[in-house]
Amino acid sequence: MKKLNLKQLLSVSLTLFAIFFGAGNMIFPPAMGQLAGDNFLAALAGFILTDAGIAILGMIAVVLVGSSMSDLGSLVSKKFALCLSVGIYLLIGPLFAMPRTGSASFELALLPYIPQEYTWAFSLLFTGCFFALTYYLSSNPSKVVDVVGQYMTPILLLSILVIFLGCLFTEPVDTAAISYGTLGAPQQDYSSIPFFKGMMEGYLALDGPAGLAFAIIVINALKGYGVQDKKGIVKYTVFCGIGAALFLSVVYFMLSYAGAITATSFSNGGALLHALTTSLFGPVGGLILGLAVLMACLTTSIGLTTSFADYFTELLPSVSYKKIAAAVCLFSFVISNVGLSQLIRFSLPVLMMIYPVTVVLIVLSFFKKHIAHRRMVYVGSMVMAFLASFIHALDTAGISFVLTQWAKEYLPLYALGLGWVVPALIGVCVGLLPFWPMNQKNVDIIPYR
Repeated sequence: MKKLNLKQLLSVSLTLFAIFFGAGNMIFPPAMGQLAGDNFLAALAGFILTDAGIAILGMIAVVLVGSSMSDLGSLVSKKFALCLSVGIYLLIGPLFAMPRTGSASFELALLPYIPQEYTWAFSLLFTGCFFALTYYLSSNPSKVVDVVGQYMTPILLLSILVIFLGCLFTEPVDTAAISYGTLGAPQQDYSSIPFFKGMMEGYLALDGPAGLAFAIIVINALKGYGVQDKKGIVKYTVFCGIGAALFLSVVYFMLSYAGAITATSFSNGGALLHALTTSLFGPVGGLILGLAVLMACLTTSIGLTTSFADYFTELLPSVSYKKIAAAVCLFSFVISNVGLSQLIRFSLPVLMMIYPVTVVLIVLSFFKKHIAHRRMVYVGSMVMAFLASFIHALDTAGISFVLTQWAKEYLPLYALGLGWVVPALIGVCVGLLPFWPMNQKNVDIIPYR
């Protein structure tokens, strides 16, 4: 079995970290830290568990079963695998996450420095360059690890480290614009259940499905380093996944600490970071933050483009990788400038419904030897999880009816956004019953490639 050296493992781990770490990952922790105050460590532990933890587990689940998200979905059926893969790739790709990387990097990196009347023109120019650069850097997938892991990620980490050190060694500041320097008191649910509240925030970060999509990047990187056998790919995926989770945890700590010491209320974590860095370093602080956000968004955009184009090239072999990459970048450019807010309002409830289904499938895949041919276990648990999360998504969208009221009163963990857990367990038990026709057939698993 081919052995990788420490530099190669570190390069893949840093690539994974950077691809997972997007604009949302930079904005959520400081906002959470500010509300959690001196309970921010407990909240951070919950956030890491459901964000980085589930994302890395998803990636490992894919390589254990095969080499793509479709192989994982084939534990249920090939039709389900196709629907799951296409749905997740579209939602975390051109329909939601990719356009957000362009618009978020523009709003935090450039918007504060341009006249308001020219916003639309600069937005077109900036996002055009952003997605052109995304296409250029992702047009050769074998070089993604080199570009992202060795060059872009160190810039991202250094920028965040500078912000953290500024927070750590600064004297307390109390001005009309911002007050920071000491840990605040926890607010809302962070005063009583900080760990579980942090879990819900990590769950809403929606990185879990991305782990399924990004598995192909790790596999390609490991094969590029000469690791060809399944045992070696599984082993080094675990190592690199743990490494990426450690990098994510350290960065989340630095960002949540920055929020925890900031007393002034802001509309979101991005506004908090901009005010904080500007206060710490003057105009240069905004540039440091802008560089960090740009690197975070660009690395995520590259990862999404690469995994999306890889999958659809396999699904549509008559269309080249570069054509698919160009199409997804062009579409994301358009959406990032027109109609993004409407798409976000539509996509978030859909993501909230799909996320629990993917988590259930990920967890059950680790027990596939024990589940064996009883495919109804997968179907029953995922259907029950979907129904519960569907009710919660409607509730979140402000649609209230008898089922949402019943769920609020009687469904365990509903208030924490985890109301799907108990229904999923019930679905597992029902799926184990012997009379289901689906349980009499062998599981059709695509062999490892």
